[in-house]
Amino acid sequence: MGLEEKGGLIGQVFNIQRYSIHDGPGIRTTVFLKGCPLRCFWCQNPESQSMHPVLLFRKDKCTLCGRCIPVCPKGANSIIDGELVIDRNLCTACGACAKPGVCLAGTRKIEGQSMTIDEVMKHIVSDYNLFQNSGGGLTVSGGDCEAQPDFTVGLLKAAHENLINTCVEITGAFPWETVKRITDHADYILYDLKCMDDKRHKEGTGVSNKRILENAKNLVKEKKKIHFRVPLIPGFNDSPEDIKATALFIREELGLNPSDHLELLAYNNLGEDKYIRLGAEDKRPSYERQSNEYVKELNEIIASV
Repeated sequence: MGLEEKGGLIGQVFNIQRYSIHDGPGIRTTVFLKGCPLRCFWCQNPESQSMHPVLLFRKDKCTLCGRCIPVCPKGANSIIDGELVIDRNLCTACGACAKPGVCLAGTRKIEGQSMTIDEVMKHIVSDYNLFQNSGGGLTVSGGDCEAQPDFTVGLLKAAHENLINTCVEITGAFPWETVKRITDHADYILYDLKCMDDKRHKEGTGVSNKRILENAKNLVKEKKKIHFRVPLIPGFNDSPEDIKATALFIREELGLNPSDHLELLAYNNLGEDKYIRLGAEDKRPSYERQSNEYVKELNEIIASV
């Protein structure tokens, strides 16, 4: 995706995070783009799934002042039984209720904004010295940056023009042509693997893993610098059998050493409250993070494969 506006390519961005140390080599600035074809039930960034802006609302901080009610052009806000209610079917996340001076308690935030490549690069270039000293650079993530291939490629090219190292974090769930087009401009690739069993992968993410695994093979054949990561989800993919199957795929199907190319990420519950702020309480995941001892046991399985 990428729209032309006044001569510049427009992308949908929901966060730019500086001083990232877990999104590729060195210290990096990570640009998070909106849009993702997967619907992982544990998604840490549910606000990233849609390509459109979304409204996050902190009900627990609302003072019921009612200032948001008259400014909404769709009439989505109302107070019912002593509680501020947002009709999500009416809300377009236009941002009127989140403007300064409207919600004095700061309960509202719009996630997602249109930005040009030049606007994003101003943030990236300002960190140039930090990148050079640490071996870091720009990482484009999401959502899934493959959902906006034109904008992603434009960012990666602009970074290289400024002598900045590039990295992408992808699901690999798109056609090979899209994956190759993006990764041709990436110095490093972070590649998510969820589950080796296709049926359970569909149940957990909404899509098959066949294209994902095939694209992984293609990237390895092209000798890309690639690092595979598994987000450990309790009861879904964190059993010893699951981890062994993933490690065997890395070794037998990709011809790589799992100990060098596979990383396990313990469950992170920091995104769970976002479902409440999105008005999607019924979809909110709730799990406990795996213990360090258990993750160590799983890593020992990887080392033994």
